[in-house]
Amino acid sequence: MNDHENSINSNSLLSRLQPQDRERLGEALRRLLANGSILGLEPAQTDLYHWCHQNRPWLDEFAALLDLKLYWEHQDRTVQAVPQGAAFLLRLKLDATLVLLTLWYEFDTAIRDRGETPPVRLTAQQLNDSLVAKFEPLKKFQPSPTRLREILSLAQRKNLLRFTPEAAPERMVIEIFPTLKRVIPFQSIEEWNKNAERYLAAVKEADENAAPMAEDDNDKEEA
Repeated sequence: MNDHENSINSNSLLSRLQPQDRERLGEALRRLLANGSILGLEPAQTDLYHWCHQNRPWLDEFAALLDLKLYWEHQDRTVQAVPQGAAFLLRLKLDATLVLLTLWYEFDTAIRDRGETPPVRLTAQQLNDSLVAKFEPLKKFQPSPTRLREILSLAQRKNLLRFTPEAAPERMVIEIFPTLKRVIPFQSIEEWNKNAERYLAAVKEADENAAPMAEDDNDKEEA
């Protein structure tokens, strides 16, 4: 190794990190990639969040290398990674997209119109009722109770919400986190309406052009 390479290594960010800090940095990046955010109000993540906040420049720099932008909400003890490119974007089936759109709407109206404080809570039955009301022409894409749990489990792994399965699925309580607002970054309810109308129009056009015996391809739909 020549003097130039030695100089680069001695000035690198990693070379200035203590072993315990390297471990923390690795843990933080792994969690951000796997779950999308670090929730400092969760007891198991409190220490990690505070380490991240104290070492914010390091985390920002390494996240940028992965094409992730970090959003810091110290009041909520949250740091969230939002992909800036396509590499980490999720490709969702239509039913999952409709569920997340409905959850966004319920969160937004609860905060904006009713002055609720996050997390916003609703039951699975309320979610289903809202889903039908907003996307009635897409009723055939409404998920079954088993499929809804799959969608909610994915959203929970990405720290967008929290839920606990119940024996009676309709009584299941869902807590929606503010992180959902950055994953679906609509600026207003008007923007939400435009996107909802786009899905409704696309399915209407597909139905009008479909053959009478066309199969239901819900499993093939992606959004």
